[in-house]
Amino acid sequence: MASVVKSESDPSGDEALYPIAVLIDELRNEDVQLRLNSIRKLSTIALALGVERTRSELIPFLTETIYDEDEVLLALAEQLGNFTPLVGGAEYVHCLLQPLESLATVEETVVRDKAVESLRQVAALHSPHDLEHHFVPLVKRLAIGDWFTSRTSACGLFSVSYPRVSSSIKSELRSHFRNLCGDDTPMVRRAAAAKLGEFAKVMELDYVKSDLIPLFSHLAQDEQDSVRLLAIEACVQIAQVLSNEDTEQLVMPTLRQAADDKSWRVRYMVADKFTELQKAVGPTITNNDLVPAFQNLLKDCEAEVRAAACSKMKDFSNALPTETREQVIMTYVLPCVKELVNDTNMHVKSALASVIMGLSPILGKDNTIEHLLPMFLTQLKDEVPEVRLNIISNLDCVNEVIGIKQLSQSLLPAIVDLAEDNKWRVRLAIIEYMPLLAGQLGKEFFDEKLNSLCMAWLIDHVYAIREAATANLKKLVEKFGVDWAQQTIIPKVLQMSRDQNYLHRMTCLFCVNTLAEGCQKESATKLMMPTVIGLASDPVPNVKFNVAKTFIRIGQWLDQATIQQQVKPVLEKLKQDSDADVQFFAMEAIELLNVK
Repeated sequence: MASVVKSESDPSGDEALYPIAVLIDELRNEDVQLRLNSIRKLSTIALALGVERTRSELIPFLTETIYDEDEVLLALAEQLGNFTPLVGGAEYVHCLLQPLESLATVEETVVRDKAVESLRQVAALHSPHDLEHHFVPLVKRLAIGDWFTSRTSACGLFSVSYPRVSSSIKSELRSHFRNLCGDDTPMVRRAAAAKLGEFAKVMELDYVKSDLIPLFSHLAQDEQDSVRLLAIEACVQIAQVLSNEDTEQLVMPTLRQAADDKSWRVRYMVADKFTELQKAVGPTITNNDLVPAFQNLLKDCEAEVRAAACSKMKDFSNALPTETREQVIMTYVLPCVKELVNDTNMHVKSALASVIMGLSPILGKDNTIEHLLPMFLTQLKDEVPEVRLNIISNLDCVNEVIGIKQLSQSLLPAIVDLAEDNKWRVRLAIIEYMPLLAGQLGKEFFDEKLNSLCMAWLIDHVYAIREAATANLKKLVEKFGVDWAQQTIIPKVLQMSRDQNYLHRMTCLFCVNTLAEGCQKESATKLMMPTVIGLASDPVPNVKFNVAKTFIRIGQWLDQATIQQQVKPVLEKLKQDSDADVQFFAMEAIELLNVK
């Protein structure tokens, strides 16, 4: 992007017009990427022009140029949101409204959303006077626009303008918002429903009760379920500004209706927002209304709703009043859980498995052993790998309450099945949980039952598994200590250096890199160095240049005598290798290790 300098190709010598002329040429270019780059560099142009010419020339030009590709318009909408210092500060920020208003009416949703975001950003910079004389008229124009695109954009601007305007203008804004809530176009009603709660937070309490609550009730009964479900989000924010008495009287009838809505999408939204609703309405209403509603959602006929409710079970239970928590869970929640353990839908069972262990600390040891333990054992034998994985990943919750021994005998078959699953992503997931399992089960159980699994993963046919298994060894060393590694892990790893498969020999080197970091100098020199040096004579170039890379990694734990006596001769030999990659990494190692 050009700065304000005279162009040799500009015969008129008019330096002042040159940047705008260049910008015009670039924005007319057929190459979209060139136009996009030009827009992204608008700040450079504006700095070159200065604030006066930016206001008088650049902004009007950009306003007239809003006809481009959506990607270019999106970049422009984003740039204008940060343009305030470039037009002279807050005093002149209103000059950015015209191009942003045009962008807020385009057909592409992401462009409109970005324009609204930028408008909200610059609204905060307007003085109360400029807000009333420049920003509010823009909101009104958008709110009564012929196309639904402008009316949807208007919905997002009421909350940022309402708090700082006069009473008469506030009344006008409430009236416009009321009209948008009753708009003929579902897209506009959706946008209004999505911003209803946000508007409630900045509105006077009396007007929330008299104006917004009727709109909320109306939108919650809209013929379009996409509108009704957005009203649920507003329910949370409205309840936060009302007293418990007002919430019970004004909000709960609508919420009860939504929890039994004929559309599963609305019921799903209630389930998804349940803990937020619980926090907003308080403990009394939770016990009286939300507990039965939650029980119904756990029994819903649609699997998506049951899964969403299951995912909230732990947080919902934790947030119950302390004095009634155990009784509510045992009476209302636990009977549903017993049915859900054998649900026909895998997503429901998986969602349940991710939270059911979290009920143990809440219910205590006796209830866990009597009621939850049988369900844990059932899920550990489930045919769906994700269910077993989710149970295993939350073992720490149960270990704190009853200890892991109660589960250990059932755990082992589940872990072995997952470790040998045909799907490599399942095997990868269980590897990630292995350090957690090691800590829960203890060193003795791990060595006896699980050590062989960890070593088997190192020769898996999938590289991602071998890589994860290597990282897993380091975590196990951190868990069980260097002495354990030297006795149990390192000898088995070094044995892989004699494997017929060169990939396994390379894995041996990768393990040396990882283990040396955990065990440091003593193991690196005494135990592992001979194996690394031996692999330098490997017939496969990939193994040899990984030897050089290994020296780079473990060199920081080697003393200078070891480097000169043992490492240097090997690297000198590799530097003469016939393979170019081996030569390259050998020379790099010589340089980095400062071998002389």
